Amino acid sequence: MERSILFIFYVSCLMFAIGSSLLQSANAFGTVAEEWCPPINFGPWLEYIRQTSDPDPTIYGMAPTESYLPTELKLPNADPQTGLRTMEGNLFISKRKIVVDKSGKGDFRTIQAAVNAVAHENRERVTIRIRPGVYKERVRIPKDKPYITFQGYPNLTIITFDSIASDVKSPKDNTTLSTFGSATVGVDAMYFFAINIIFQNSASIPPPGSVGKQAVALRISGDMAAFYNCQFLGGQDTLYDHHGRHYFENCYVEGTIDFVFGNGRSLYKNCILNALDNYGAPGSVTAQKRNPNTLDTGFSFVDSSVTGTGQVYLGRAWGNYSRVVFARTYMGDVVIPVGWDDWGIKDRERTAFYAEFNCTGPGAQTSGRAPWSRIISAKEAKPFLSSAFINGRQWLPRDYHDLINSPCSSAICGAPAKASTAIPPPGDFVPAPRDLIPPEIKPSTGFVLRKIQWRKLVMIIFVTGSLLFCI
Repeated sequence: MERSILFIFYVSCLMFAIGSSLLQSANAFGTVAEEWCPPINFGPWLEYIRQTSDPDPTIYGMAPTESYLPTELKLPNADPQTGLRTMEGNLFISKRKIVVDKSGKGDFRTIQAAVNAVAHENRERVTIRIRPGVYKERVRIPKDKPYITFQGYPNLTIITFDSIASDVKSPKDNTTLSTFGSATVGVDAMYFFAINIIFQNSASIPPPGSVGKQAVALRISGDMAAFYNCQFLGGQDTLYDHHGRHYFENCYVEGTIDFVFGNGRSLYKNCILNALDNYGAPGSVTAQKRNPNTLDTGFSFVDSSVTGTGQVYLGRAWGNYSRVVFARTYMGDVVIPVGWDDWGIKDRERTAFYAEFNCTGPGAQTSGRAPWSRIISAKEAKPFLSSAFINGRQWLPRDYHDLINSPCSSAICGAPAKASTAIPPPGDFVPAPRDLIPPEIKPSTGFVLRKIQWRKLVMIIFVTGSLLFCI
């Protein structure tokens, strides 16, 4: 009888230990069924940042850049008063350098020819120095040519073309380029960097409601890419932030509708977002396509400004779980008071994450904001404010000047810390790379606890051992 009572007692203890552990994990990480429960539980995200970047997410890879924006911004057809356009109008010293010069005084006359000269499955940083000029060409960097740097001259190196989505790609089967193919420059390779480059799609700005008029200046589909002092000029769908982790510093982006769009996981630091007049109709700065909710993608704009001549939403929910944050950003009166748009799909108001933190300017007034958007606290904003958001510690240089003045090292080339001479081969982009996911979290329909806290594990072992002893 006593043995039976003791058996029941130990079984109860065991079930209580397991149950309390699982219950605590559900409270900490959210249940599978939970999609939206304001206020959002930031525990899993903060833990992810702690596991993948700095212990305390601080500024990393953000030393002051020698900026040409906005005080020395020189844009084609710029307004003389504002300096902005209107509707009318591995970066260390590498082992190999290629010079592009239109006049024939370099290694190649075209940028694509220089890219073609880079070996397939390239394993070293190659810097393509593009001398001043307007290069009218479509450029493609394939997946098997990583570690390429485009280095231009401030405000003088322009890559431009005028393709639109509805242009015929193949007369044989009457296929079109699509938005993806309309890009003036398309990058599929990892570890791409650009300094002082103007990316432009010179196609005419289409009237509202036009079909097939998307005109991309840059499409970046490769993981771990950085852009410094670059400009992205266009109308509809200017910057296709397609896939991967990306960093933009001291950059200028212009457009009318969705001029920063895609499903990248990107940080924009000290950038100008210039809204062009959209024939009097409202436009939008972003269209982020996070879908499903297990992806860790999103756009974060920090210490930036939203200005221009056209009225814009801060974002339209292209994806069900679209995620965009504006922090410490100046917003001009071009920002529509409601701020955010659900893309005409009411359900996305429950699942999209649109947030603002310490923004200023006439467009930053929150009294008229969409009720489903958020004004977040410093604690909630913290993961989005530094390069920890894009795991910058693992691949961004500490100092912008290192990009030009120092030899290539593991900090920028992506080599393992214990084997600085061994650069890992490029691979397909994975939205949440498994080697960066903390062991407690795995991508699924919800965060699932895989590791029971060690104290509870000891308790379970003790109870189980005692149970076996009694039996």
